[in-house]
Amino acid sequence: MTQTHPEPTPAVPAEAQQSATVRAHYDHVAAEYDALETQFERGPYSRWRRRLWSQVRGPQVLEVGVGTGKNIPYYPEASTVTAIDFSPGMLARAGRRAAALHASVELRAMDAEHLTFPDHTFDTVIATFVFGSVPDPVCALREVGRVVKPGGQVLLLEYVRPAGVLGTLVDVLNPLVFRVYGATINRHTAENVRQAGLIIDDIQPFWRGMVQMITAQSTDDRVSVANTAPVATTPNHRGGGADRA
Repeated sequence: MTQTHPEPTPAVPAEAQQSATVRAHYDHVAAEYDALETQFERGPYSRWRRRLWSQVRGPQVLEVGVGTGKNIPYYPEASTVTAIDFSPGMLARAGRRAAALHASVELRAMDAEHLTFPDHTFDTVIATFVFGSVPDPVCALREVGRVVKPGGQVLLLEYVRPAGVLGTLVDVLNPLVFRVYGATINRHTAENVRQAGLIIDDIQPFWRGMVQMITAQSTDDRVSVANTAPVATTPNHRGGGADRA
């Protein structure tokens, strides 16, 4: 009697499993995600977003982790914005928000750890509250460094682990935050930026160091950014197009 044996199922790499888990979480909470952060958005988040986007320079801009599109109202009129997210649920909501605001943005489904853009594509790469949810943040930041132009800038707004006793408290709270939001709040993001080969120009701390606004560059060539004025940031009401924070 001939026996048949099923082919073994190929093992899924741990990184891919983690990415799939995070993606599934954001797809699951997409419909409620904005409600979870209503109080924060009415408070400091909106101010921080506006401040970060006011620093955008250059015509080609990439937003990594667009989520439900909370940054869309701050897109500069003079820039062409491409926005990515690896959660279809989040992208769908971003698309609806962009349409409601008549905002012009190219939305694309993409993993931050595996960007499909050519090298040196964007003048500015920007992300808000994203790199706490990326399984391998250094890998994703290296990708950011690859796609930003030489002398281009990287603008980040991120939860980080603060120093001292507050850092210990954040460590205690982190598992609960991760279960609800799918993100960690105790990463050393500035160090991750450096490990990725980016050069940090400035770090502005908020909330006793629990949040940082980080400005970095892809290389030591700072001429192109220094000589380029920030793009005026006004509410985006251009026609067409479809946008995590």
